[in-house]
Amino acid sequence: MALEHFDPLLRTNDLVQDLKWDRELRARFESAEKEVLDGYPLTDEERTAILNRDFRTLFLLGLHPYLLSQLSRLIYGTGEKAGSSEAATALIRSLLGDQYETYMAERGE
Repeated sequence: MALEHFDPLLRTNDLVQDLKWDRELRARFESAEKEVLDGYPLTDEERTAILNRDFRTLFLLGLHPYLLSQLSRLIYGTGEKAGSSEAATALIRSLLGDQYETYMAERGE
């Protein structure tokens, strides 16, 4: 995934980094997500995209692709088998939008 949209000033980048490294913040995010989001100077578009699990919009807004996958894992957890996790599926579905079913059919899944 290219870095053409990456915006290092996008506050969601900071949020995801903090979630990755701060166990207490992750626990609060799981139990009171909106309150955690209120603690960051996110734009309305960022906040809505996070709440709606709209990873494509977050990518287009400038969330680093690595952090995009980390956010998906933080929200959905990880799977034991590569490509089988709910996090990966949600990320791919969001990024591909209407093309998701075609993509899956082409893969034979």
